[in-house]
Amino acid sequence: MQVDNQVSPRKVPYFCSVRYGIAVFLLLCNVIIMSQRVCMSLTMIAMVNSTEPHGLSNTSTKELQDNIKNPVYNWSTEIQGIMLSSIFYGVLISQIPAGYLSGIYSLKKMIGFALLFSSLFTLLLPLAAEFGEILVIICRVIKGMFQGITLTTQQVIWIKWAPPLELGRLTALSLSGLLLGPCIVLLITGFICDSLGWPMVFYIFGACGCALSVLWFILFYEDPKDHPYISIREKEYITSALTQQNGLLSSLPHLFAWIFGVLAGYMADIFQTRNTFSLVTIRKLFTSLGLLLPSLFSLCLLYLSYNFYATIIFLILANSTGSFAMGGLMINVLDIAPRYYGFLRGVTNVIGLTGGLIASTVTGIILSEDAESPWLKIFLLMIANNMISLIFYLIFGKAEVQDWAKERQNTYL
Repeated sequence: MQVDNQVSPRKVPYFCSVRYGIAVFLLLCNVIIMSQRVCMSLTMIAMVNSTEPHGLSNTSTKELQDNIKNPVYNWSTEIQGIMLSSIFYGVLISQIPAGYLSGIYSLKKMIGFALLFSSLFTLLLPLAAEFGEILVIICRVIKGMFQGITLTTQQVIWIKWAPPLELGRLTALSLSGLLLGPCIVLLITGFICDSLGWPMVFYIFGACGCALSVLWFILFYEDPKDHPYISIREKEYITSALTQQNGLLSSLPHLFAWIFGVLAGYMADIFQTRNTFSLVTIRKLFTSLGLLLPSLFSLCLLYLSYNFYATIIFLILANSTGSFAMGGLMINVLDIAPRYYGFLRGVTNVIGLTGGLIASTVTGIILSEDAESPWLKIFLLMIANNMISLIFYLIFGKAEVQDWAKERQNTYL
């Protein structure tokens, strides 16, 4: 009798589980981030004296007292627009570096410090306003950079914490804070401005962010295996579910290689049947795809793999698109020498296996001698090999039966 050691999702509670606690924690982080981002759009009404021309100061004693609680600045509408949009420049600048660094550095530190510094610059904004609009813009840009880091890196958490069957629920719950934040700001900002003054809006949301970042450093663990308070049942459920997902990912390159190979053969036959291209053009076309696409996606893997999903996609495509050569050089021997196909196929297989052995040896040597960027050299070497092979094939490739492969008929007198 076989015993199933895997933990069923039904046996693992959702309520009070650590993974859903993390989702709620990220929800609160997103609420704070969006509150810090949006609040200035509402406080700007109290911050700017839009009714008086610049330079006039016909104010009463009561208004002067009110200005102590609610300082008013003569900022033009153009400056106001730049101030409000400046935070998005910071968010934009930080996206690519944040995605790249999330695969290198601790997520706990990246998110915790990004939330902390975003909150600190929120606290500093009323003081920055006293020194002028330029400092406000700089403060907003820097704050946007830290917010961009938080928004980008938080999704990487689910690589180790989200079972595949719960990924949608967990991400939706955490990202819902991006919608809830503006709602909270709209509800309470006007009340705070009227009763406490607009600077208190920034102090309250900044202080909440600082407190939340401290809790983040205390309570969050990057891996379920390291969490001291997670139940054994939940830990086993998450790790077993993710192990099954890694097995699926490993099979995807082979699945796509099969799909691309079948597609290449089918398209090659269609082009030949409809006389779209000559046979030699068809062979060179699919050979080019089979050698160029893996090279292209290998370059993308080197320079554009900013997060886990980008890395997986480029790895799959780099390893599977070589199957397009099934419609090119892989069957080209049948075109040029059908008589000797078995023999020539054996020869090319030996050459291919020899190349594989050499490649493995060279890879091992590079990995052992270069500690800084071995995979860069390995991928570039592979790309160079593909390009040289392709150029050679494009120059010398043929698709008609060669004279030396034609059947000769002997005539006797």
